[in-house]
This record gives sequence, C-alpha cells and structure tokens, in this order.
Amino acid sequence: MIRVLLADDQPLIRSGFRALLDLEDDIEVVAEAGDGSECLELAREHLPDIALVDVRMPVLDGIEATRRIAADPALAGVHVVILTNYGLDEHVFEALRAGAAGFLVKDVLPEDFLHSVRVAARGDALLAPSITRRLIDRYVAQPPRTGAVAALGELTNREREAVALVARGLSNDEIAGHMVISPMTAKTHVNRAMTKLRARDRAQLVVLAYESGLVVPNGS
Repeated sequence: MIRVLLADDQPLIRSGFRALLDLEDDIEVVAEAGDGSECLELAREHLPDIALVDVRMPVLDGIEATRRIAADPALAGVHVVILTNYGLDEHVFEALRAGAAGFLVKDVLPEDFLHSVRVAARGDALLAPSITRRLIDRYVAQPPRTGAVAALGELTNREREAVALVARGLSNDEIAGHMVISPMTAKTHVNRAMTKLRARDRAQLVVLAYESGLVVPNGS
C-alpha cells in the first residue's frame, strides 16, 4: 500500500486529488495539510511514502517544507513530489535542489498522475528526458559549482559515467545497455553514487551532474 500525504492550501484541489487516489486499491491517503508547517507535522506523524506538496503555501512554502523533510533522518523514506500550476519555473528547480523527487503540473491527466505517484513510491525520479532537458537548459546553464565538482571526486569512473547517464534521463536498464553491464550492476553504480554524493534520489543526481559540469546542457 502506497501511503500519501496531500499538502495544498486549496481544499478543492486536495479533494480532487484525493478522489482519484481513493479509487486505487494500492494507494491510501493518510492525511491532508493546508500549509507547509502542517505538512511537516503530518509527515512526521504518519511517515507517508509520498508527500504531494504544493510549491506555494502559507506559513511555510512547499520548497522550505521539502528542505526540512529532506534534512530530517526520520523522514528519509518520504518522497516529496512538488505540485505546481506553473510548469517549469525557478521554484521547481529550487524544490529539486531542496530534495524533491520530482514535480507534477496540476493539470496532469488522471492516469499520468496515478502513474507518477507509483513511480515516486518506487524511489524513481519524476523527470522524463524531455522535462530534464528543458529544466536543465533553462536553469542550470551556468558555471559549475565548486562544491558539486569536489563531490564528484569521490566517485569511480564507472560511477561518474552512470551518473551522467542518469542526468540524461536513462533508466537503469538503458544505462546497463549503454555501459554494456547487467541492470543489477548499473543499479549498484547508481546507488553507490547516491550514497557517496548524499543524494536522496535520482532527481538530486541530475541536479548534481549539471551543477558540477559533469553533464552540460545540449551536450554529454
């Protein structure tokens, strides 16, 4: 059972998402929050698998709520998915940097919404290759950050190669094919890189790969 926390300051939005989720046998909405502070409290109380968090909320916005969830070791199993009306904007990138597993635009089709909840629950990033390219081209076309470059020094060459492929939007199976290794070995490279870089999920690997200059927009 996938346990979900809904956090949005608009009751109508929450009720719409809840109506969809309640129809699914494998998904349970465990709590609803109307602001970021309440979201944080309920996350600690219920330990959901997924927190669907509106990027703009009163008291504590979605980005700061995400940052605090990501920084709390007790909430390591909570995957935050940011909800936004605005598509790709600076708030989405800040949320990914803060520790979100991905994002959804609120006008997403119901079937895509449900699929995304299940993808996030598996620990995969909600960043399709097309979305990754648009996000990176718009917000990460800047000089590499020194800290991110230094962090990559902890990786082996194969781990760096795997991270670069993750940043290009490839799945573990696709990484395996590209590197001519087994899917299990590809997964091991990715997981070790996440551990060394202290990344919560694949979304943060994408951010680190571009911030460090390991991968560049429209390049490799």
